[in-house]
Amino acid sequence: MTSEWHEVPLRELVGYISKGIAPSYAEEASETTIRVLNQKCNRNFRISYGDSRLHDTLKKKVPPERYVKPDDILINSTGAGTAGRIAQIEDVPSATTIDGHMILIRSNGKVTQKFLGYALKAHQWEVLQLDEGSTGQTELNRDRLLDEIMINYPVSFDEQNAIVGTLESIDRKLIVNKEINDNLQQQAAALFANFYDQAETEVGFTEMIQILGGGTPKTGESSYWNGDIPFFTPKDVGFPYTLTTEKTITEEGLAHCNSRLYPINTVFVTARGTVGKVGLPGVPMAMNQSCYALVGKDTHQLLVYFYTLKAVDRLKHKASGAVFDAITTRDFEAENIMKLSDDDTKAFLDVAEPIYQAVLNNSIENLRLSELRDSLLPKLMNGEIDVTDIRL
Repeated sequence: MTSEWHEVPLRELVGYISKGIAPSYAEEASETTIRVLNQKCNRNFRISYGDSRLHDTLKKKVPPERYVKPDDILINSTGAGTAGRIAQIEDVPSATTIDGHMILIRSNGKVTQKFLGYALKAHQWEVLQLDEGSTGQTELNRDRLLDEIMINYPVSFDEQNAIVGTLESIDRKLIVNKEINDNLQQQAAALFANFYDQAETEVGFTEMIQILGGGTPKTGESSYWNGDIPFFTPKDVGFPYTLTTEKTITEEGLAHCNSRLYPINTVFVTARGTVGKVGLPGVPMAMNQSCYALVGKDTHQLLVYFYTLKAVDRLKHKASGAVFDAITTRDFEAENIMKLSDDDTKAFLDVAEPIYQAVLNNSIENLRLSELRDSLLPKLMNGEIDVTDIRL
């Protein structure tokens, strides 16, 4: 299928580019409010509305061209470590715009909008290097983005669509697996809540659960930076499983780890800075000093997970500290939880264990699919491999 390919600066493929608005925020939705996306909504090439806010169009009108459309490309324009993140929004569930910390890009028609989105994602690392300014005040240089990012594209729209279709098939499977996992998690949470509400025995949190601190591996060792140590930090928290890698720990890697290696289904809690995130390692992992590992004392780890969610839901609102918010072991020691009876524990685990095995399997499949997509993306986008050779 390979047709004629061209390489041009991004500027030659862009028909519209603009920063977002300075929002006039509203606390409650009304007939005059619309959603406004921000930097936090842009992660892992996707847009999430979870951190979006409301803008009141009665106080400030939004030009029609700045309303977000399906397949629009959104790039974070400010923020150390976030400027340059690229996402392409697939669905726009309600009237939406972006704030001034994001850039919106649309194709001029030489390439399809979806192709341009994937082409830019193939240059994610280069785009991330285009931020300029002092620490905490960095901003993406738009002229450098348009002039220095070189895009390869086939002249044939059929070939563009075939390339997009290959990559979309992977992305759609990723979405389906995540939706399945979310649904399974909700089912397990509802079942636990039912049993928890019926529990009659109150016990101290630390009577049932041991709290262990983390430690940072010796980062000067090459084995850490080469990925030999699956390593959990607050930014890595998944839902519910975290998979930074599918690799297993090596003996050399373990020797350089100041923190012990925790098995699958250990409960990790982020305890400093961004507090209150709860996750499970999908492979044996170490963790840093900003986290706690929670291990049951004759209590199944899935129960530890749900007991922890209950406790942390209260504790994260009480977190405090001189420099940054923190949850301490004393906070956990002061917490009480309702203990499920033996019969309810068995009934819950009979359902929950296969659910979380399925969730873990889907999480592992998504890790593999993400790695496959990320390896195919640059090769498809520079014509290195023919899309007809791909078999998924």
